[in-house]
Amino acid sequence: MSFNVAKHLVPGVGRMTSLVLSKGKGSWVWTDSGRKLLDFTCGIGVTNTGHSHPRVVKRVQEQASKLVHAQANISYHAPLVELVQSLLPVLPVGLDQLYFGTTGAEAVENAVKIARAATGRPNVIVFQGGFHGRTIATMGMTSSKTVYRAGMGPSMPGIHVVPYAYCLNCPSAPVGGACCNDPLRQLELAFQQQTAPSETAAVVLEPVLGEGGYVVPPVEFVQGVRRVCDEHDVLFVADEVQTGFGRTGKMFAVDHFGVTPDLLCMAKGLASGYPLAGVATTAKVAERLSPGSLGGTYSGNAVACAAAAETVAVINDEGLLENAVARGAELMQGLTELQAQGLPVRDVRGLGLMVGLEFDESMPKGFAGQVCQQCVNNGMLLLNASVYETIRFIPPLNVSAEEIATGVQIFDRSLREVLEQRQ
Repeated sequence: MSFNVAKHLVPGVGRMTSLVLSKGKGSWVWTDSGRKLLDFTCGIGVTNTGHSHPRVVKRVQEQASKLVHAQANISYHAPLVELVQSLLPVLPVGLDQLYFGTTGAEAVENAVKIARAATGRPNVIVFQGGFHGRTIATMGMTSSKTVYRAGMGPSMPGIHVVPYAYCLNCPSAPVGGACCNDPLRQLELAFQQQTAPSETAAVVLEPVLGEGGYVVPPVEFVQGVRRVCDEHDVLFVADEVQTGFGRTGKMFAVDHFGVTPDLLCMAKGLASGYPLAGVATTAKVAERLSPGSLGGTYSGNAVACAAAAETVAVINDEGLLENAVARGAELMQGLTELQAQGLPVRDVRGLGLMVGLEFDESMPKGFAGQVCQQCVNNGMLLLNASVYETIRFIPPLNVSAEEIATGVQIFDRSLREVLEQRQ
């Protein structure tokens, strides 16, 4: 890259590499110099159907030649109608009222607005380690790392934080035992000490913790959150921005836990890389919304909606949920074998192809980032997460068994090389 573009882009956007990508196909990307890399980031869980899936590409090309933009406050458009028809059968039962925006943070923020309008209450409860966005409201709801909001306050008032069921790092959890249920007790206590039910609009939960470390909570925790919300007549919002559209082996992560939220936020994998987000809710919750209270210039863009409708079809037609389960099991087995070989792996966890690996507490701060960088050097894109030394594996849902094996091999080699460099 002869032109130094970094010199003209604000430093507030962090980048793990200085690579310039020019092409992507399936599980692979190429740089402008022709270098090929295995992509186990999926643009942070976005390209669930792989890079440039031919069906999605064809659909986007067709739509772009017909109608690119039809503003939501002016009219409907055909791809929007098709997308709604595609989503209704796969969404949790009862969530048949939809709003479309452009980003995950926008989806979460609009979910809060909808919850406030429906209940007439101002406050929200979120969970420690959660990531919900970088806007003024959603950065205040985010506690996965302080970097996302340090120096940017004050944020939206009325946000209260309680512990997530991160049993591995819970001081009260019995070793190898069931969840101690302290996070649920803390949620109950929050309604007594921090925000009364009468002033709380919603509890916002990532069914699987995302940027906070790919933490899969116990089933009884998620079901307990639903129960507590019901007992206090508080709305339950599932932030499925990173977990949705097959990432966990089911269309939505809440399906693993047997619960139905009152509102569900979606983005990322919804449109295979095109900027689209949404909120699904019930008719009862949506009925108090006034026309004009929601919207945006690019809300439900026609090309993005066409991409999303085709994405849902591809997930269903090509068995991507089943593939995510099978390939995820292979990935977790491969990583667990590294742990058995004595490498400093404390935990391997995940659902489907949303897999996290946490290193031993003896590893220094920044170790996970060093391993990710070495993976780049060896031909694979990989991301870290959490304040604990954790790596997240996010392959596309149509990744092959051979590509999973290649990814594990590259990770194994890179980890060993970083350990050798530390000696």
